[in-house]
Amino acid sequence: MRAMRLHAAKRPLELDEIAVPRPGDGEILIAVRACAVCRTDLHIFDGELRAPRLPLVPGHEIVGTVAACGPNADRFRLGERVGVPWLAWACGSCEACRRGEENLCERARFTGLDRDGGYAQFTVADERFALRLPAGYSDGEAAPLLCAGLIGYRALRMAGEGARLGLYGFGAAAHVIAQVALAQGREVYAFTRAEDAKGQAFARELGCRWAGDSARAAPVPLDAAILFAPVGALVPAALAATRPGGTVVCAGIHMSDIPSFPYSLLWGERSVRSVANLTRADGEAFMELAGRTPIHTMVNAYALPDANRALEDLRRGAFEGAAVLDLT
Repeated sequence: MRAMRLHAAKRPLELDEIAVPRPGDGEILIAVRACAVCRTDLHIFDGELRAPRLPLVPGHEIVGTVAACGPNADRFRLGERVGVPWLAWACGSCEACRRGEENLCERARFTGLDRDGGYAQFTVADERFALRLPAGYSDGEAAPLLCAGLIGYRALRMAGEGARLGLYGFGAAAHVIAQVALAQGREVYAFTRAEDAKGQAFARELGCRWAGDSARAAPVPLDAAILFAPVGALVPAALAATRPGGTVVCAGIHMSDIPSFPYSLLWGERSVRSVANLTRADGEAFMELAGRTPIHTMVNAYALPDANRALEDLRRGAFEGAAVLDLT
């Protein structure tokens, strides 16, 4: 099969011909039809998240069909469409897993980091961690739901039920979760780079009450803010925009250092928290929600050999919505 693989950090992915993987016990072989390109892939590419082994096939927002089942794998039918998210495996026995927090498992493995991912024609997944996908979404449209949607959904839950929500960084995750929040009847305020007029216009088109420069003060006190942009300097800005008792949620897996800030920004029972990974329960709940809440995912399609261009376009903010590798 053809696969785009990372051989060394900060070096372009290479298009390789490698053997189709074989599913092991409890695993399924998936014929990949689409794989979204995530900012976490950029962190792996840049060496900010170190892959345990190289070469590596990145990609953890995978949509495909079951092509074969390994021994004791009987959860899905051959030909059934499935999704593969970031969490690839959890031990089930550590303290975090026993608490129901498998997203914090000390031995967790992740798709496209510890295991080869979806920048390839085939991939293998533990069937217990694969997800059934809602009807009504094409393969490309469904792919961003598997991380941008899932991590955004967990971040939205952590933000609480406040009516006024700020989103810092309006990319793949924010454009999905903005639609979910709007469907819940919330007001959404989008914060982007000052020069990103297109992104601000896109946010307003989706129904955001306001969109503007992340360096500016919010037009109203926010009940909560979610940071999708991996910029630590935005944490004090988001705290300043949030009312007493509000919450700032950092949704990225990697972020630049948070600068010092006066205690007065945290005072008033404001809180700052992070979101780490996801659980299978998150996945099932969000896919059910996506099935009854129409979400328009803005997809920018790339062919598999163009994965390097997709990553660089993501880095420089060259598109609205999400980049998706189309393997059909």
